[in-house]
Amino acid sequence: ERGERLGIDLNGIEALAEADLERILEVASEFSPDYLFVDSIQTVYHPSLQSIPGTVSQVRECGAELLRFAKRTGCTVIIVGHVTKDGTLAGPRTLEHMVDAVLFFEGERTSGLRILRSIKNRFGSVDEIGVFEMGERGLVEVENPSFLFISEERRERTGVALTALLEGVRPLLVEVQALVLSSPFAVPQRTATGYDVKRLSMLLAVLEKRTGLLLRKSDVFINVTGGIRINESAADLGVAVAIVSSRKKKPLSGTDLFVGEVGLGGEIRPVRGLAQRLREARRMGMKRAFVPAGSKIDGDPGIEIVGINDINEVIEICVG
Repeated sequence: ERGERLGIDLNGIEALAEADLERILEVASEFSPDYLFVDSIQTVYHPSLQSIPGTVSQVRECGAELLRFAKRTGCTVIIVGHVTKDGTLAGPRTLEHMVDAVLFFEGERTSGLRILRSIKNRFGSVDEIGVFEMGERGLVEVENPSFLFISEERRERTGVALTALLEGVRPLLVEVQALVLSSPFAVPQRTATGYDVKRLSMLLAVLEKRTGLLLRKSDVFINVTGGIRINESAADLGVAVAIVSSRKKKPLSGTDLFVGEVGLGGEIRPVRGLAQRLREARRMGMKRAFVPAGSKIDGDPGIEIVGINDINEVIEICVG
């Protein structure tokens, strides 16, 4: 039923409801498939072992048996595995060492966006990602993911800043939203969706110490739109400026881009891949980019570049 709903041609696709690995490989040998999907490795068991499915010994032995089958027959074996709450593969680490490639699907539960990321690839680069959107007909590739992460409107808005991430070698523009308001509690809230809370606490401390902005009695909420998660420090400047904008109730331009790491002294530090980020910003219609002063940019980026040394400089220009 699912295949029919997704509009998939089921000819040539065979399904087997079986957990016994010896039986699975016996049937696979009869059909000689080009691809063999095992979903999931934690539910499969080898009858020669007394332990239950999902244990370390079962996962290790079943993985090794599937590896031998792939080498012997030339069949591409794709093993689906469960992940733990912290996002790591459940089971022994030896399973990751056995296989040729390890791919992870990432994404927030509330978002239809999924990112396919490689953390191991013996035959290619791990600096590439695939961006997909979950719809009624399954996963569909997103050719221009930046359009999903930023608003089509380019008007001025309070507490909203644009930054550019680098996912592998692929630049993505994302929208960072900040909301700062007086806290009714003795201990203010620090909540972030798509951003590291510890990094947020550090930025708040830097802003209060280096700019004199009082934030210790304010609730601070950060949201990264589109369900993506920021895992690099290049977005620090965008997050910091969004916080100041919300606190001072001063809007930011919808055509400004903020890229840079914020140090503990309030200095703006260089980031990698700046030229790629700026090219993506130009393609998405950005007019001005605030970047670390002294950054080396090859060629004409096509947008106005404002080099800044300190967090106070960008606040003075954009928020006043």
